Amino acid sequence: MVDWIEASPRGIYVRPADAWIDPSVPVDRALITHGHADHARGGHREAWATPETLAIMRLRYGAVDGKPVAYGESVRVGGVEASFVPAGHVLGSAQILLEHAGERVVVTGDYKRRADPTCASFQPVPCDILITEATFGLPVFRHPPIGQEMDRLLGALHAAPDRCVVVGAYALGKAQRVIAELRAHGHGEPIFIHGALEKMCDLYRDFGVDLGPLVPATAANKDAMRGSIVLCPPSALNDRWSRRLPDPITAMASGWMRVRQRARQKNVELPLVISDHADWDELTDTVREVAPRELWVTHGREEALVHWCALNQIRARALALVGYEDEDEG
Repeated sequence: MVDWIEASPRGIYVRPADAWIDPSVPVDRALITHGHADHARGGHREAWATPETLAIMRLRYGAVDGKPVAYGESVRVGGVEASFVPAGHVLGSAQILLEHAGERVVVTGDYKRRADPTCASFQPVPCDILITEATFGLPVFRHPPIGQEMDRLLGALHAAPDRCVVVGAYALGKAQRVIAELRAHGHGEPIFIHGALEKMCDLYRDFGVDLGPLVPATAANKDAMRGSIVLCPPSALNDRWSRRLPDPITAMASGWMRVRQRARQKNVELPLVISDHADWDELTDTVREVAPRELWVTHGREEALVHWCALNQIRARALALVGYEDEDEG
């Protein structure tokens, strides 16, 4: 068993590097998997991450003492060799490979295996210990092809040309992915966006992600938005901001839309099952492909994945870390 890495309430501590991975509080040295707020927090004395993740952190938190690590680059952090490998979650997201004393540990952070035009694709990394998320770690969670969900979204738009479809999508990653997938499915018309999405969309463009024509929703009148798609944070779907839209069809893009009760609770008419996390099959396929000696599960539906490992003669344990996972971000 690896004895140089341990879990604690504040995150995963790598002793020979004197560093924390995605810590929940400011620390002297942090290795950051990606830019979502439950993994990348401000205030660290030193933050090691991909250039994209550091840019996201600066946008959200201001000045960051960043140590950029490109995909495939290997750096020495204390007594540990660390490499950042694409995780396929959002722009700049990375798995972190740690090598020390002849052992290899991979911390996946959040990840998905589906193709995404806005970020680098997940790369499986053989290792001794795989430390994985399990946000959708139940067999009921099997995400549909994104093309199917795009067809449903565009079908709803074309069936009601005097209305608009307003899609609730998390500001980092989900919104840009929905926009890019709409473009890939032939939707070239301007897409209207809530002000809270503008700066992050601009950052994606700065890193070469083509999002096509975007228009601030606040600058448009109601008639201009008829027959159009509007994107906003999930929190804006049912607040006063949405009242200025032309008879909106309310949609939300999230893996949690598989759960009908959640869609009803949020008054979502068009639930779009679009997730930036691995579903059950992706989680179990990854464990088989990576073939670790042992699996550690950081957060999510831990028990089912640990039980699956027991049935497949794989040592596993749940770390039960707190402070991760945003319901709207699934």
